Amino acid sequence: MKAVCWQGTHEVRVEEVPEPRLHNQHDALVKITLTAICGSDLHLYDGFVPTMRKGDILGHEFMGEVVEVGREVYNLKKGDRVVVPFTISCGRCFFCKRDLWSLCENSNPNGASAAKMYGFPTAGLFGYSHLFGGFAGGQAQYARVPFADVGPILIPPEISDEQALFLSDIFPTGYMAAENCAIQPGDTVAVWGCGPVGQFAIRSAFLLGAERVIALDDVNGRLEMAKAAKAETLNFDDIDVVEKLKELTGGRGPDSCIDAVGMEAHGAALDALYDRAKQAARLETDRPHVLRQAIQACRPGGTVSIPGVYTGLIDKFPIGAAFAKGLTLKMGQTHVPKYMKSLLGLVQRGEIDPSFVITHRFALGSAPDAYKQFRYDRSSCIKVVLNPS
Repeated sequence: MKAVCWQGTHEVRVEEVPEPRLHNQHDALVKITLTAICGSDLHLYDGFVPTMRKGDILGHEFMGEVVEVGREVYNLKKGDRVVVPFTISCGRCFFCKRDLWSLCENSNPNGASAAKMYGFPTAGLFGYSHLFGGFAGGQAQYARVPFADVGPILIPPEISDEQALFLSDIFPTGYMAAENCAIQPGDTVAVWGCGPVGQFAIRSAFLLGAERVIALDDVNGRLEMAKAAKAETLNFDDIDVVEKLKELTGGRGPDSCIDAVGMEAHGAALDALYDRAKQAARLETDRPHVLRQAIQACRPGGTVSIPGVYTGLIDKFPIGAAFAKGLTLKMGQTHVPKYMKSLLGLVQRGEIDPSFVITHRFALGSAPDAYKQFRYDRSSCIKVVLNPS
């Protein structure tokens, strides 16, 4: 089969690889009908996530048709159309039973390596390095889905692939980011980063009752998409972000701040240049410029929600400001199965059409060009989908 394989920093190739097979009786095989490139994939593309190996199959946002199931998979059958969550979860452990699916104790075969880095293992993830299990991803013609009796969700025929696909990651991720803010009626929420997750966080904040959402980015196309959702927009290149947000909120600051950027934040401020220099010298793994702004801007007693991916160590973290203001910080990989059914309901009722975020479509065989466009065309390329057929 054809699959998108990581070859090193800024290099992916479409290669012929063996088709996957069932490994145990809880597995399913899925023929991929649509997959996507996630902003998190760019962290792999840029070489910032450790334990990647040449030939690793990329991709953690995918859906398709079930072609084979193990004997212990009773909820799926051949021909079913499913979306697969990017987190791999057993459904039976301490954390899965508490809806903390991305903390599954049983799905990461390399959990000991993750524990050395983070203190405890985390769930396995599709196509996201050997630190998270080394599982083959979904930017391919077929994928093996472990614990298929737990994760995938059936998609009704009236919902198109493009409407359903983002239940795999970015829709639940944006929604969980907003839910973590514990939004109250009348709240103002600021969202840094108007890429795909930021766009869903904006819309989710409104769905959860926010009165105002202020969206920050430096790309006009992304800001225009945020405006279409009734967000107020700010280009962070033109302003002192913290002072402007105070001005817009009567001097108090937003009730909640969402960092939908993560480890590759950029900017022209002194601390952003400092981060870039330290990261280049391997003295810091992540660039927390946005996270610092969010902590400084958030009102006392507010919440900073962090769906943007961070992988290691950061410098100059303003813990004093967070402590003095009594902030709540909530973060983590998304507990996708917790949200899939309810968010599918929103799509079915016409309350949101997740396909709004798609700006570019490519055949799977054009994945190297798609990665380049997604990485470098920041002006117009917001979300890329790949069609294996």
